Amino acid sequence: MAAKEKLEAVLNVALRVPSIMLLDVLYRWDVSSFFQQIQRSSLSNNPLFQYKYLALNMHYVGYILSVVLLTLPRQHLVQLYLYFLTAVLLYAGHQISRDYVRSELEFAYEGPMYLEPLSMNRFTTALIGQLVVCTLCSCVMKTKQIWLFSAHMLPLLARLCLVPLETIVIINKFAMIFTGLEVLYFLGSNLLVPYNLAKSAYRELVQVVEVYGLLALGMSLWNQLVVPVLFMVFWLVLFALQIYSYFSTRDQPASRERLLFLFLTSIAECCSTPYSLLGLVFTVSFVALGVLTLCKFYLQGYRAFMNDPAMNRGMTEGVTLLILAVQTGLIELQVVHRAFLLSIILFIVVASILQSMLEIADPIVLALGASRDKSLWKHFRAVSLCLFLLVFPAYMAYMICQFFHMDFWLLIIISSSILTSLQVLGTLFIYVLFMVEEFRKEPVENMDDVIYYVNGTYRLLEFLVALCVVAYGVSETIFGEWTVMGSMIIFIHSYYNVWLRAQLGWKSFLLRRDAVNKIKSLPIATKEQLEKHNDICAICYQKVLSQYFLRCLYKGDL
Repeated sequence: MAAKEKLEAVLNVALRVPSIMLLDVLYRWDVSSFFQQIQRSSLSNNPLFQYKYLALNMHYVGYILSVVLLTLPRQHLVQLYLYFLTAVLLYAGHQISRDYVRSELEFAYEGPMYLEPLSMNRFTTALIGQLVVCTLCSCVMKTKQIWLFSAHMLPLLARLCLVPLETIVIINKFAMIFTGLEVLYFLGSNLLVPYNLAKSAYRELVQVVEVYGLLALGMSLWNQLVVPVLFMVFWLVLFALQIYSYFSTRDQPASRERLLFLFLTSIAECCSTPYSLLGLVFTVSFVALGVLTLCKFYLQGYRAFMNDPAMNRGMTEGVTLLILAVQTGLIELQVVHRAFLLSIILFIVVASILQSMLEIADPIVLALGASRDKSLWKHFRAVSLCLFLLVFPAYMAYMICQFFHMDFWLLIIISSSILTSLQVLGTLFIYVLFMVEEFRKEPVENMDDVIYYVNGTYRLLEFLVALCVVAYGVSETIFGEWTVMGSMIIFIHSYYNVWLRAQLGWKSFLLRRDAVNKIKSLPIATKEQLEKHNDICAICYQKVLSQYFLRCLYKGDL
């Protein structure tokens, strides 16, 4: 049962991909611009110009048919593809019959076939081909009336009966006409099926909207069409075709730099329409989800899936790419400019993925350092991932500075990479302190103060870096080219990364100062009182070394 459900899910996606590809092709082909070019050229009397309005109408009809194919229920979609497959098989039967008749006319042998080996081979081959076509058609259409698809076997029967070759040509034309009439009869008898289907679908939509609303309808369509997976598969097919078309026209292997340029240009070619851009967005989301899932699996093993089976991650990176692509007008640029801009956007996405990896790794690494787990493999995985998150962002910032001219966007990427490395340094420092405390077998004095100062130093550096980014953006806006989008980005960056962080840091400082003052206001316990009770801390279960008099522990002495 599970295998059947998986097969249905695969078919639900695979059968809808051609409709999105057709929408993409129709978007790429601008009919009005095409006929305007014909009109401006020297071929202004081109007969194709007479069919302008017909082409426009067919263009709109193609959009409607593509949307219908995209939203059809799976059962009707499978049936439609089966009809299309039957038409292809009938055309293959027609081709087999036509090729056989031509070969017979070419050799001009009208005697018995069993006396001529070549004629017998041609007849046997054509007969087997026609039998396969008839059998497949009857299986696809789920009917036992195999004679409905055997009209193309009439020339073979005529040749078997030693009918003259000129007559066999006429019989072949009759078989073709008969098959065409059968197809027309089938189309005519099912002419009202699309109307009835659209009518029933409209009634169901009205009922769903009245009962549940438009939001429920949209969520239902989203789940039934499996939109993220559908667009991801569509984009991967486009990308594979682009790569194949490149290598099929090249004889020599490309260099490493050429392969990198090929990769970027292929991605740029595959995001020139809104449909392909959405496909890239969902592909990036799934790639980010896979990377983050592997990160958590590397740290925790199979326990990562038991503790967090949903793993609702990856959408942040996809939404980031979509917002940046829309803001910069990515699909409207030329391929080379689009590839250049796309490389910067992908750097931003990678920086976001690294930050998400750090958000996963930070609590796991700190918990591992504070625990008594002595598994070297677990500690190696935690430290190795932290070292990767320490080195790779710095290397990425170095590569950006080497290959790109510095501007506000790139400064944001570099600052994000630097902050990721700084945060990893803080995490590793606290992890080392926990490990030192574990090996010493006694608590490190003022450990909470050290951790607070480490986190405070990182927050201060983060605030200073954000302040430098804002200062650079303001100077670039004043002395460079002013844009509304750039000013909005500076404003948003200033509010969220400078003002709110400053407020959060100051609030944290005030709370800690109040806590320290309250602790210092407690009475001091004498050495005799500590020795008398010889108690342990209720939090860390260690021997009490503090001199502060805790009311909850020494009620009798107050």
